[in-house]
Amino acid sequence: MLTQTRRLLSFTTALVLATSAAATAQTQAQSMDELIAAAKKEGQLTTIALPHSWCGYGDIIAGFKAKYGIEVNELNPDAGSGDEIEAIKANKGNSGPQAPDVIDVGLSFGPSAKKDSLIQPYKVSTWDSIPDSAKDAEGFWYGDYYGVLSFIVNTDIVKDVPKDWADLKKSDYANSVALAGDPRVSSQAVQAVYAAGLAAGETDPVKAGEAGLKFFSEVNKAGNFVPVIGKSASMAQGSTPIIIAWDYNGLSWRDSLNGNPPVEVVVPQSGVVAGVYVQAISAYAPHPNAAKLWMEYLYSDEGQIGYLKGYCHPIRFNDLVKNGKVPQEMLDKLPPAAAYEAAKFPTLEEQDAGKTEITTKWDSVVGTNVQ
Repeated sequence: MLTQTRRLLSFTTALVLATSAAATAQTQAQSMDELIAAAKKEGQLTTIALPHSWCGYGDIIAGFKAKYGIEVNELNPDAGSGDEIEAIKANKGNSGPQAPDVIDVGLSFGPSAKKDSLIQPYKVSTWDSIPDSAKDAEGFWYGDYYGVLSFIVNTDIVKDVPKDWADLKKSDYANSVALAGDPRVSSQAVQAVYAAGLAAGETDPVKAGEAGLKFFSEVNKAGNFVPVIGKSASMAQGSTPIIIAWDYNGLSWRDSLNGNPPVEVVVPQSGVVAGVYVQAISAYAPHPNAAKLWMEYLYSDEGQIGYLKGYCHPIRFNDLVKNGKVPQEMLDKLPPAAAYEAAKFPTLEEQDAGKTEITTKWDSVVGTNVQ
């Protein structure tokens, strides 16, 4: 397409320029048709770490299957970002069902996967509406949605809900506080530890990591920390009545539990950390065309609004709102904007520095095995 366009643009007449634009539009349409045909020929897409309750993925996956008739092989829905990277590494020479085609990982994992040549570039047709700060200029990874870390509370058990990080050390919350992942491999859990460090007043990422580890060590010593990966079921059952997780997970759990038990989602008063997740295609994807079509679907208006239905702020949110693509009733279901005003979006460098501190020192500082 690019070669054809360059040739056409070498002419200077208005007629040829008009022909060039028409040819380009036609080629793009043909390319999408060809991509769909190639993806259908492959017949399958293999995903990893996409629980159906996370960010609306259940409906998004169903929508993709219904639209294109392609089967989706879902690997380990509860895996963390680190597990996704390891799955690519472990299946470099494997074209079977255990090799993921695509990954959805925390922001800091995108550049490291690119550096290690584990992902391949692809720019979706809506590329220009993705903010530059949330994508790799060469197209190796690109943000898909974001949220903020919150306290998800079973109010049948916890009557006085915590309002800020320091509250989690109170004796009222004995055997109550859990993370939604293993902080040695899960981006969500890493960012929770980092957020606790910011709430302690640290701004340097390494010091924030240290302060966050110290905080969770104190929560653990107080007998409040539960060393299991908190989920909707464990919260509802009461074994982890307070879970630190992304707001969109908590809001989704609240809806699915439908008041049994009642759930409150609390954005803390300090240390509000916003996290961007990113998409990428494995460099060893057994179904590369299905992977590209999946990306086209995720970044279409339909796919992006699918994230919003799951309470995630899609990366193209501002573009969608500006163009009147988001129903008002959907906007009304989101938490009030005031709760997000103090949110901090850590840079890649800050995330990387904090992640290294937290993942390598969790065992020695906190000393509990989350599983």
